[in-house]
Amino acid sequence: MSAARPPLGSYAWDTGTSRVGVVMGHQGPYVQLRPLGGGREWDAAPDRVRAATPAERISAATAYANARSRGEVP
Repeated sequence: MSAARPPLGSYAWDTGTSRVGVVMGHQGPYVQLRPLGGGREWDAAPDRVRAATPAERISAATAYANARSRGEVP
């Protein structure tokens, strides 16, 4: 994904933060990502973004579900 702009709505791995996010937009040179389940968006440099693997997506979704069950996120 580094060479091309990832499509809106796709799942991406930010190698700079080691997080999975949903691609929300492209602002200037950055890719805007939002955590699974919502939350504050962050900007990632395009050369640090690649398509998230199925295992990374499942791991992020499980982490969100666990945090939600503990009442840590809405």
